[in-house]
Amino acid sequence: MESKGASSCRLLFCLLISATVLRPGLGWYTVNSAYGDTIIMPCRLDVPQNLMFGKWKYEKPDGSPVFIAFRSSTKKSVQYDDVPEYKDRLSLSENYTLSISNARISDEKRFVCMLVTEDNVFEAPTIVKVFKQPSKPEIVSKALFLETEQLKKLGDCISEDSYPDGNITWYRNGKVLHPLEGAVVIIFKKEMDPVTQLYTMTSTLEYKTTKADIQMPFTCSVTYYGPSGQKTVHSEQAVFDIYYPTEQVTIQVLPPKTAIKEGDNITLKCLGNGNPPPEEFLFYLPGQPEGIRSSNTYTLTDVRRNATGDYKCSLIDKKSTIASAAITVHYLDLSLNPSGEVTRQIGDALPVSCTISASRNATVVWMKDNIRLRSSPSFSSLHYQDAGNYVCETALQEVEGLKKRESLTLIVEGKPQIKMTKKTDPSGLSKTIICHVEGFPKPAIQWTITGSGSVINQTEESPYINGRYYSKIIISPEENVTLTCTAENQLERTVNSLNVSANENREKVNDQAKLIVGIVVGLLLAALVAGVVYWLYMKKSKTASKHVNKDLGNMEENKKLEENNHKTEA
Repeated sequence: MESKGASSCRLLFCLLISATVLRPGLGWYTVNSAYGDTIIMPCRLDVPQNLMFGKWKYEKPDGSPVFIAFRSSTKKSVQYDDVPEYKDRLSLSENYTLSISNARISDEKRFVCMLVTEDNVFEAPTIVKVFKQPSKPEIVSKALFLETEQLKKLGDCISEDSYPDGNITWYRNGKVLHPLEGAVVIIFKKEMDPVTQLYTMTSTLEYKTTKADIQMPFTCSVTYYGPSGQKTVHSEQAVFDIYYPTEQVTIQVLPPKTAIKEGDNITLKCLGNGNPPPEEFLFYLPGQPEGIRSSNTYTLTDVRRNATGDYKCSLIDKKSTIASAAITVHYLDLSLNPSGEVTRQIGDALPVSCTISASRNATVVWMKDNIRLRSSPSFSSLHYQDAGNYVCETALQEVEGLKKRESLTLIVEGKPQIKMTKKTDPSGLSKTIICHVEGFPKPAIQWTITGSGSVINQTEESPYINGRYYSKIIISPEENVTLTCTAENQLERTVNSLNVSANENREKVNDQAKLIVGIVVGLLLAALVAGVVYWLYMKKSKTASKHVNKDLGNMEENKKLEENNHKTEA
């Protein structure tokens, strides 16, 4: 049985020669791991029956070994060497698979699995590769704006914490941008953090923009290698404000109207098609060769007809870039002659004219007392019915709100004129006397009876229309009378009289009445006498019958009495 010292010598000898003894048939083996994951490295050796222990080491850049893990085949115990960077990160399984947690960039080494027997050492090397996915690329330090035809920095595309380093590509509207002299300049640089050994990639793009780049999206991407191969991550889109000079100007008239009339306020607005648009312009008014410097608007208040003309605006530094607009200020004048309140005498002539002056053909309408006339009024001889309120109104149909009107209040005055008529009732018992009066202001009518001077108050009047009305009375004169009609207004007092004869049938009527009265009275008297005679007769007859026996002989007296009675009856 060997001594313990001899065994130790043999073990030390094996360890010294382990770097040079490889198991035939095993080549290079690579394990890819993501940053922060657990690296798993199988030993890749068949465990021999006479195995004494297994051991893992890694090689420094100069080739010297650093042992990190040991496992005995008999005691089943695991020992980890005191290597600071792998403290608490190693795990060695029974089949001698080594696991390293929380993979770091510094773990990229050549590791070797060693299985040791009494007479041999078997080795299986493993290359560890660690990959770190970079952050999503971001476009930073972006230009506030780009100017056409100028090479200017667009921005920086940055992707951080990558291992190994990646590559950055720029895109315009989804298409790759390649360097082009004077138009596209791409400057790439990478930096490694000495502590984490991770890379930060930065790509600066200088770009000469055109108007075709308006609203065009720019992006960038980073291409890197991971455990499963090559991958690409894209940034968010970035759209840049493109500045370009003004090539054309336009002029607007505000507020937009179909027509402009006198008294309106108008604003001229000048616009340039550049970006940013010009803030100041020169405005040229009709007849003024020198421009007025102003912002992009110029206001005209209470415009008159002489403001009609061409208005222009131009760039201040490029007067040849100019725009113009023709403005017509519509107007409408109306002159009514005469106008206001006019007083004329009946029968006078009154010429009336309504003169129109306008920027376009205007319509004219005449109204009298709010009733439309078919034609304009003309007075060769005024009548009372011509009086009234006349309005001449004109308008431009194409121009909203442009209309004018003038009025004439015509008063037709006249002295009172009287015409008297009479009409006899068919029965002949009454007569109707009418006093027709014409005049303005309205005359007052009074009836009197000539001679007596008495005033007749019970009259009937008609409505006063167009300077005319009448007053009438109904009388039955018993004798001839003279009626006087007086009409008076502020201008004059007019009097007219009419003789009215007594009724011709009144005497005949009286005779007939007397005859009728006489007949009636005669009949009444005859009836009275007959009644008295009859009473007396009856009385005497009774007396005679009483004395008949006594006076039979007195026949002579009876006869006389009868004769007297007969006479009385007669």
